[in-house]
Amino acid sequence: MVLDLLGTFFFAVSGCLLAARRAFDIVGSLLLGSLTGLGGGVVRDLIIGVTPTPFTQPVYLVPPVAAALLVYFFARRVQRFPRTLLVFDAGGLALFCTTGAVTALDAGMNPVSAALLGVTTGVGGGLLRDVVANRDPQLFNPRDIYAVPALLGAALITALWQLSLFNAVTELCVAAVVFTLRVLSLHFRWRVPHAARSRHGATGQDLAGRTGPA
Repeated sequence: MVLDLLGTFFFAVSGCLLAARRAFDIVGSLLLGSLTGLGGGVVRDLIIGVTPTPFTQPVYLVPPVAAALLVYFFARRVQRFPRTLLVFDAGGLALFCTTGAVTALDAGMNPVSAALLGVTTGVGGGLLRDVVANRDPQLFNPRDIYAVPALLGAALITALWQLSLFNAVTELCVAAVVFTLRVLSLHFRWRVPHAARSRHGATGQDLAGRTGPA
């Protein structure tokens, strides 16, 4: 629960920071932060077939409120660092992809489904945040990797669970690996190949713009 609440807080801060950048009011900030922090977990619980955790344990509503207040009072200082939103998003991604996979495994799902659900939990909140804030989802940014670290983290958790090596320490280690990989990808601008391989040095946009034969 501690890691889940911490991940909720990190994601909520990223949502509230985006709300501040878009000049939303405090209510809009709280709603966007709540959607970001709780969205992935709600999707996870609905897929598993249980009542979403925020509706059974109200303590999950505390992190979004704390995040909205934190951004309200310290937004100007925090926004001096342009990548702050992405760092908080990386923290939420690292924690949620691991706790999502653990929750799925604990519910009796098979390893493949659990890993996929861990990824869904990790990227779900950020995807909802970007769609609601009317910006291109970070998940589909061609100049960035987003789902890859989450997939790696969820797969590692599933493997550790199957090998009976899963515990609080190994979960934290996996979350640290995911966070580090995500931050490094931002720093070095790592990316994955485009959906269509370019020919003769053409870019993805060039290929998309061709309507006739080359």
